[in-house]
Amino acid sequence: MPIELHQSILESYLSKVLGAPVRVIRFGPLGKPVETGKVKGYGYGLPVQIDYEVSGKRRRAVLETMHSGPFGHEHMADRAQVQLWNHDAFQTLPRHARSLDVGAFQKSGTLLSLGDAEELFTLMAFYEGSGYFEDLERLRDHPELAERDFQRADALCDYLVGIHKIPGPDPGLYLRHIRELVGHGECIMGLMDSYPAQHGFITSALLEEIEQKCVAWRWRLKNKTARLHQRHGDFHPWNILFREGTDFTVLDRSRGEWGDPADDVCCLTMNYLFFSLQRTGWLDGNLETLFLRFWQRYLEKSKDTEILEVAAPYLAFRGLVMASPLWYPHLSEDVRGKLFHFIQSVLNAPSFDPSKVNDYCEG
Repeated sequence: MPIELHQSILESYLSKVLGAPVRVIRFGPLGKPVETGKVKGYGYGLPVQIDYEVSGKRRRAVLETMHSGPFGHEHMADRAQVQLWNHDAFQTLPRHARSLDVGAFQKSGTLLSLGDAEELFTLMAFYEGSGYFEDLERLRDHPELAERDFQRADALCDYLVGIHKIPGPDPGLYLRHIRELVGHGECIMGLMDSYPAQHGFITSALLEEIEQKCVAWRWRLKNKTARLHQRHGDFHPWNILFREGTDFTVLDRSRGEWGDPADDVCCLTMNYLFFSLQRTGWLDGNLETLFLRFWQRYLEKSKDTEILEVAAPYLAFRGLVMASPLWYPHLSEDVRGKLFHFIQSVLNAPSFDPSKVNDYCEG
């Protein structure tokens, strides 16, 4: 969005950064500074040359921003990551041009210095509630299903149907989403790199085989750009707080606003399987009821039957989380083994069938 750069704002900002009064002499697009006191219609990505005087000496600086675009620069947070890194790294390489500061444009049009920042933080509002995982722990340990259990599962399903109705703005974000599902440090490849070289039956060769299948799924899915919709991105029971009845708040959405709806549906429903495996080694009883009910309700309400054709790598990702010796060191080897059978089976299947989960776990 174009903004106006004012001489008074630049002088105030530079004075804070340099610790002495600054007089801006002229500024404008790099290579052709102008004499006026402001630049109208300044667009991000256009370098601005600033000639100024501080402590009786003439100086020159360049204010640089980044265009939004592909290659991991779509979001403001992406560009902030690059610029924060630049400010730190430019200082350490011999003969490299120095960064004087890293800052931000505020909504008021003023400039905020971040040059002394060591870490960024987020200040969050506090919400009362109990994690949905507490419900699943109870259902794992006790066979009864209460009416509230049906109501909460339905409420979570309907919530996803609702948020998934919003289409994404840029097909390129779907390519990025599928690429990050496989290659991001928080997703499949990063998770595999956190596994030990060998843990019981889990070997590097087994992980490599699964990774190769996930890469093949990336090529199978990457052109399904019409599937780009709003999503949560980490919709697991520890990120869902319930209060009374079906009143809930979600926490910690992750890895971008846009992606495939399969991400959220697989993330939550895999937990019904996970808690049931801990109990009997199979998907059965009350947790099987909720698992099948969730999938059936989502398919009926969303009309998204294609989700079954794209679910495999999302199911594999969540299965790798649950089978991880790092995240779940005390998980029984039987459960870990069935999760790996499940991962391999769904990756080999042309589409996912929620009614065949126990067959997938057998391998």
